[in-house]
Amino acid sequence: MAAAAPEWIATIRDAALSTPTQALWAAGGLLAFAMLLRLLWHPSVPSVSVSFEADAPGASAELSPGQLPCHDPSTGAFLGAVACESSASVEARVQRARAAQKQWAATTFGTRRQLLRIISKCVLEHAAEICRVSARDSGKTTTDAAFGEVLVTLEKLCWLCAEGESALKPERRSPGRMLFYKVARVEWHPRGVLGAIVPWNYPFHNILNPVSAAVFSGNAIIVKVSEHSLWSSKFYGRLLEKCLQAAGAPPDLVQVIAGDGTTGATLTRNVDMMTFVGSTRVGKLVMREAANTLTPVVLELGGKDPFVLLPGTKVDAVVDVAARAGWGASGQNCIGAERFFVHASLFEEFSSKICAIAGKMRQGVPLNAEGNTGVDIGAMCLPGEAKRIQSLVDDAVAHGATVGAGGKGSDSNGAQFFEPTVILVPKPSTSAGMRLLSEEVFGPLITVIKFENDDELIQMCNDCPFALGSSIFGHDEHVRRVGKHIQAGMLACNDFATCYMCQSLPMGGLKDSGFGKFAGVEGLRGCCVTKAVVEDRFSFMRTQLPPPLKYPLSDVAYPFVEGLMNFFYGASLRAKVGGIITLLQCVVLPSSISPKRKAA
Repeated sequence: MAAAAPEWIATIRDAALSTPTQALWAAGGLLAFAMLLRLLWHPSVPSVSVSFEADAPGASAELSPGQLPCHDPSTGAFLGAVACESSASVEARVQRARAAQKQWAATTFGTRRQLLRIISKCVLEHAAEICRVSARDSGKTTTDAAFGEVLVTLEKLCWLCAEGESALKPERRSPGRMLFYKVARVEWHPRGVLGAIVPWNYPFHNILNPVSAAVFSGNAIIVKVSEHSLWSSKFYGRLLEKCLQAAGAPPDLVQVIAGDGTTGATLTRNVDMMTFVGSTRVGKLVMREAANTLTPVVLELGGKDPFVLLPGTKVDAVVDVAARAGWGASGQNCIGAERFFVHASLFEEFSSKICAIAGKMRQGVPLNAEGNTGVDIGAMCLPGEAKRIQSLVDDAVAHGATVGAGGKGSDSNGAQFFEPTVILVPKPSTSAGMRLLSEEVFGPLITVIKFENDDELIQMCNDCPFALGSSIFGHDEHVRRVGKHIQAGMLACNDFATCYMCQSLPMGGLKDSGFGKFAGVEGLRGCCVTKAVVEDRFSFMRTQLPPPLKYPLSDVAYPFVEGLMNFFYGASLRAKVGGIITLLQCVVLPSSISPKRKAA
């Protein structure tokens, strides 16, 4: 006889089952408790100590041949110099990476997971240092760095550890009608050595993003960083070296290099796959170089994402999200919002409130000798950006737009800033030719555009060469209805940029925003060679070539194939029965097939 349940278990059981509603609450509570336990449980992972010490910024030093200078974009201060990789050096690195990849490809998913866990723990333990280095090298605030550099990196590593293996396990597929006696599946195998050319806007995450997917899928990878974020790459490369060492992985499995266009071209020619994140212009150059060796490429290029407020949207609930969407990291985000389409009924309210936020924002140098300065928005990273953005503002005003807030930039001794700016376009129909409506800004500009109805909105959203991300706010059904017609690789409904934080989803766009995906199942599988496999379901049931199809072909070869077509794919029972009869005739009594059918 079974032992009675403890009294406390019986009490919970009786309470849970007293009514259906209570039962549902109990089940939900148990599920939440199980999820909490999963979040709290962690396997044993060693800590990694990484030095982030560097010389204090100072006056410009004389460069040695082959060195590239590094400057703080918020002050213009010289940070140091980094050696530019030669073509011969890149080729040698690829060869070392190939040797490392052969070892790594033989590892289990458990071994690869442990490496990612070590990286994740290291990132979390050194988050403050990572953010300070990023702020110094790219001009963003440490808060923006915490969001864009650390938080999304940790989520990506977490997703890969939790779901990456299931994405790369062989997947069963239907063998179809004729091959009912077979088993079909898809396998994903490492490509070999991957290459990545990444931009300057998030120097840490842009390295870790391709690295984490590459090593989990069994590849080696060489990452070329931007010439405008070289200084930080020394520290981030050192972090990865320490993590590889702690995991017992080959030291040449992951390599971070610096260089110019020649360096990138050499890397593209020698790897098995290339990922490029950057401008559309340079993306075309990478694609052209890759075409010479038929190297597959993934291109994540420019964007000019729409941010839409449909009628009925509560402006107070959205305006703060809009401010971060347009001005976060000084607007230097791949999926940052640039075109803010606001329904006519909300245009005045939204414009007034977003301009009020702009007037309260504090802009300046993100870091000084004492540490974080507490500003809301930092500097522009690329030289000449303030002047370029100013020309876009001036052109917009010349085409009938008005400046609601900001609108001015400064460039002093290499330190570049542009004010959080609001450009108002109340009559887009009279603004034909305005560059601001079609050119990527990549700066702290929010362009507010009035629309009257859904048709006008959809036409204006899609009348753009870019199609990367999008955000739409409003009643759920209205958002879904409009969202179906927006040309974009990603859509966040009543939110902003959530598609990228959800790392199970693919990242990528269309049109001039590029093609191919990284992140998610699609991105992880893209790091692999896809192999189709068909094998026998039973060893005693193998394909036997029928006599009519053996060489030299019988005169009933065609009728035999015709019989197969009718039997397996005939549209009626009569056709299928006729197919069986034809097959039997061809094998058993071929002389019964008419000469006309034999000659067909």
